Amino acid sequence: MEFLTRNQKALFANPPALLTTEVTPEVGLTSKYGGGFISAKGKHVVVIGGGDTGTDCIGTSLRHGCKSLINFELFPAPPDEQDKRGEASGNPWPLWPRIMRVDYGHEEASHRFGADPRTYSVLSKEFVSDGAGRVRAVKTVQVEVGPDGRFAEVEGSEREHPADLVILAMGFRHPEQEIVRALRLETDQRSNAKASTSDYKTSAPGACSAGSCRLTL
Repeated sequence: MEFLTRNQKALFANPPALLTTEVTPEVGLTSKYGGGFISAKGKHVVVIGGGDTGTDCIGTSLRHGCKSLINFELFPAPPDEQDKRGEASGNPWPLWPRIMRVDYGHEEASHRFGADPRTYSVLSKEFVSDGAGRVRAVKTVQVEVGPDGRFAEVEGSEREHPADLVILAMGFRHPEQEIVRALRLETDQRSNAKASTSDYKTSAPGACSAGSCRLTL
């Protein structure tokens, strides 16, 4: 999230500079934003994790001009179609289908590099240093889901992937708190706004909450 947050703040800081100047930590991003800018330009990028955040990290890295891009997913690849009988997957219709989806980042990466960047059933084992305090590679291993539902490493499947920038796109924490605090909304332990699924009303009169910032009651 830090990668995306800094990128978005940089865009909001001084948009005209981004049209005429190469984006760097030193140039064009100081009018309203004093934080460091994390650039993927010319770098081997590894994105660990999926979902909307993973897609945004992929798309942002492409726009920066990354040299290469790969996305690790721990779980197996989902099926192309939903099991309408529900006999095997535990995801029968009319539940929300857990199927293979192609989002904008995946499509753009395929156009740029010739293949979908996602690699499934991959466990990241180690970040390899270049000896100067920077990452140069990620060591991984393939995993399988056993009968007990636990992941087991596949012997002989270890690999080392070049990496100048590793982005952790996992573990959604909570919505940004500015509005939550301003409205004095009642929240749960994860700082999500409490709201009912029937009317989406929060503890503040006239304020409703939905999507990822709502706790289901």
